[in-house]
Amino acid sequence: MLAMPSVDDAKVMAARKSLEFVKPGMVVGLGSGSTATHFIRLLGEQVQAGLKVRGIASSQASEELAVSLGIPVIDFRTATEIDVAIDGADEVGPELALIKGGGGALLREKIVASAAKQFVIVADGSKVVKHLGRFPLPVEVIQLAEPLVRHRLETLGLKPSRRKAKDGSDYITDEGNFILDCACGEMNDPGKIAAEIRAIVGVVEHGLFLHMATRALIADGSGVRELLP
Repeated sequence: MLAMPSVDDAKVMAARKSLEFVKPGMVVGLGSGSTATHFIRLLGEQVQAGLKVRGIASSQASEELAVSLGIPVIDFRTATEIDVAIDGADEVGPELALIKGGGGALLREKIVASAAKQFVIVADGSKVVKHLGRFPLPVEVIQLAEPLVRHRLETLGLKPSRRKAKDGSDYITDEGNFILDCACGEMNDPGKIAAEIRAIVGVVEHGLFLHMATRALIADGSGVRELLP
């Protein structure tokens, strides 16, 4: 009897499948997080074998990894359009609505995704949900405005808590902001919640990625399946 692949094996399967969307000469958006890290490592192998691409990274960690693997990294001063961006997700809901930002890079991840002609999600099957909201929704906020934003989020019933780093200090994003993780519960109308959060002054970005993903590659025991919006 064949053993079921582990979650990590599934992530590698999805990441490997996503390489099919990368062609020579492309500008590639490099996501953040565990599954995206697998993709960057696999892309690095292809670059070392002669593939010519350039990457735009969605976090300092992803940029450092890409550079270490020989992937040429540029920024939006060099190219304002990305051919394909590959990234993971914390939750994948109906119509490819996403929650992202568990790793803290939601702002740059959303900027990269917004510039991409194709935005491909790679994930294991556990990330697919019927309704978004089991995973806490990250909201990135200006430090000065954090108490005000937290109060507004509380009045919306979103139950925010300030994210902490592993050492117990406040988590600070690459851009120097705080993150409030919101226990939203099941979201019946993610678009309404996204608009309400966006309207709060002091919010930099939120982790709802709606109408952005062009496809999701989901790996589980049966292989890799493709989901479309």
